[in-house]
Amino acid sequence: MSTKPPPYDPATLEPKWQAHWERERTFEARRHPGRPKAYVLDMFPYPSGSGLHVGHPEGYTATDITCRYLRMRGVDVLHPMGWDAFGLPAEQHAIATGTHPAQTTAKNIATFKRQLKSLGFSYDWSRELSTTDEAYVRWTQWIFLKLFERGLAYQAELPVNWCPALGTVLANEEVIDGKSERGSHPVVRLPLRQWTLKITAYADPLVKGLEGLDWPETKEKQVHWIGRSEGAEVDFALEGRDEKLRIFTTRPDTLFGATYMVIAPEHPLLEAITTPAQRAKVLAYRDSVVSKSDLDRTGLARTKTGEFTGAHALHPLTGKTIPIWVADFVLGSYGTGAIMSVPAHDQRDFEFARTFGLPVVEVVSPDGQLHDTSTWTEAFTQEGIAVRSEFLDGKSTADAKAAMLSRLERDALGERRVQYRLRDWVFSRQRYWGEPIPIYFPVDLAPGSTDPRKDPHTVRFDRPIAVDEKDLPLRLPDLEDFRPSDDPAGPLSRALDWRFFQKDGQWYARETNTMPQWAGSCWYYLRFLDPKNTEAPFSQQAYDAWMPVDLYVGGAEHAVLHLLYARFWHKVLFDCGVVSHPEPFQKLVHQGMILGEDGGKMAKSRGNVVNPDDVVSEHGADALRVYEMFMGPLEAVKPWQTRGVIGVRRFLDRAWSTLALAKEHAGGKGSGPLDDETLRLLHKTVKKVGEDIEALRFNTAVSALMILSNRLAEVPHVPLDAARTFTLLLAPFAPHLAEELWERLGGEKSLAHEPWPTFDPALTVDDEVEMGVQVNGKLRSRVKLRRDATEADVRAAIANDPAVLSHTQGKTEKKFVYIPGRIINLVVA
Repeated sequence: MSTKPPPYDPATLEPKWQAHWERERTFEARRHPGRPKAYVLDMFPYPSGSGLHVGHPEGYTATDITCRYLRMRGVDVLHPMGWDAFGLPAEQHAIATGTHPAQTTAKNIATFKRQLKSLGFSYDWSRELSTTDEAYVRWTQWIFLKLFERGLAYQAELPVNWCPALGTVLANEEVIDGKSERGSHPVVRLPLRQWTLKITAYADPLVKGLEGLDWPETKEKQVHWIGRSEGAEVDFALEGRDEKLRIFTTRPDTLFGATYMVIAPEHPLLEAITTPAQRAKVLAYRDSVVSKSDLDRTGLARTKTGEFTGAHALHPLTGKTIPIWVADFVLGSYGTGAIMSVPAHDQRDFEFARTFGLPVVEVVSPDGQLHDTSTWTEAFTQEGIAVRSEFLDGKSTADAKAAMLSRLERDALGERRVQYRLRDWVFSRQRYWGEPIPIYFPVDLAPGSTDPRKDPHTVRFDRPIAVDEKDLPLRLPDLEDFRPSDDPAGPLSRALDWRFFQKDGQWYARETNTMPQWAGSCWYYLRFLDPKNTEAPFSQQAYDAWMPVDLYVGGAEHAVLHLLYARFWHKVLFDCGVVSHPEPFQKLVHQGMILGEDGGKMAKSRGNVVNPDDVVSEHGADALRVYEMFMGPLEAVKPWQTRGVIGVRRFLDRAWSTLALAKEHAGGKGSGPLDDETLRLLHKTVKKVGEDIEALRFNTAVSALMILSNRLAEVPHVPLDAARTFTLLLAPFAPHLAEELWERLGGEKSLAHEPWPTFDPALTVDDEVEMGVQVNGKLRSRVKLRRDATEADVRAAIANDPAVLSHTQGKTEKKFVYIPGRIINLVVA
């Protein structure tokens, strides 16, 4: 009989079990009558050319452990994987390398898939999809048409961030200091015709829908982004003019404290109201801020800039003149593009007033008294008592708001309004590598012209027509030159034979903008339900079997936009009767970032990227998986430490050497039952690991397994049933090693669906407890007692304790307090 197992060799056994799972289709999702279900979803990756680094598998490992555990608990699990493959990065890479985006995307997907499979993740690969698949594009376009039918997809001329070098519109988040985040190219603000989705129509449902969801602080981020504000719109007359400036304020009670007004550089009245003496300065200022993004302009920490227009408004209640300034922190796309500034009670207004020497008038007091604002270093922004406010004086903020709203409405000076920070979603991209928007327009030919591909023509953008559903998908044309240009029509405008077509003798032009990368990621969780369906995006049976998503895990960078957009599309589909739940994702978790060993974000430019292929080659996939879970709490940011992988590998080596021969030793000398202490630890570990996995506390679960492994290593020959129990506990974390151990321990098939071990609750409670011994309420010693110890047992245990005797000898006992498991206190005098 062998006394030493063969070496643990991940390079041999990991490919063996990966091939077994694929051959046996072990993880294909199936529903069984009467069994619970779990839909566990990763935010699917964008397949970049650089492949995975070790930060990427963290969330995937967490969901894989959860799925493997749930299967062992008798739960039907859906755990799919796919690719978010359209978008600007793929196109930029293709342009840089001179290859077609379809080719580079396919190559990148192959790399990502190989890497994910090498880590042993239990995905149902039969459901794999890519947002670039024609079958997927068809249904993405179909959803767009549902939005169009309901008036939620419309055209508008909007001020956008246009990057000539990239040839596309950029989101605010993609512009930093007036330059593109990718490539650092100059960006300008231009009005362009854009397809826009009316997400603001769902602002209230998007806030209300967050109630009842098991999400982290992401709820607050979504609420903040939507930014629902209740207040009033107020009209300010312009001195010497017929027009009025309308502003929105959430604090109408502070109206008497308005000392100046600010309008956005893009406000339509700016040039008209600016006086000749100020025109040159104002127009130069406007030109200087045209390239800044909304985020750059509204940052609280930035230096306040602006120019006086020379114009004045009239206070609606007092008739006093108020100077009008132009400043870039006011956005033409938000609210009315104009604000009343109350510097005493708004920090941004306060800083602007201090910068330009404008008055600061207190109209809300914390104590109802008047204060000298010249000594203030910041605005008072809390609620309080109205002062210097005529008919509001002495009223609380709430009462003052109500009184002011009533006065404004009575005198027709304003009205109650609800406003949102949320803007409608600009959906157009002037790029090639994206879903074509399934819309076309009539073409008016010039007199004598017969072909718009050759002769002058006019596209009637005011008459959009939806592509018939039977003609979906609308495919991208093959373009040899798919590079962007400075033409906002986009590269598709160069595909003349694709763009222009005849129908019943009339010429039409297809939309040449494409959809943003967000489109494909808005609904992929639904296509995973039924990815091969050719008649519908998914069947009702598949939907009823798996929805909603029970656990959704991904990076915190998607805390706002991706989740907001996906929820918006889902709610539209709910209103269309396509889905049956108002919210798609029940529980949401954001894994923390894994930093480089230098403590910085992993990046090629920093030289701190760790390739998982290298770790797997040297230590094995299981070591990588276990280490990433052992590093710390899932949500925490933590640095990679190669020496930590080495330590985990030692743990796996020890588990192998301890358990691999348990079957051969069964019944032999020294193979009796576990001692009582080790048996209790085994049952405690079963309980803890199960509870920790359910709570996503993977680091403490691994710690518990290490403690048990150390204990079992001290046992001469681990009993077969104990070895099997430990192997099942290890399986979700180190599945390759566990499968190999299970086979050596007599398992005849994969342990993927073996029942999770059970524990005896009585064995998880210690017979002995350690308690503090107090004298007059102060801790003086500690003592170990049986859990059912009597007062007599306690007295006997501490009778000769020097630490207790030194505080009780020569004194009279007044009281002896003993509460089992909690308190021992001697009261002496």
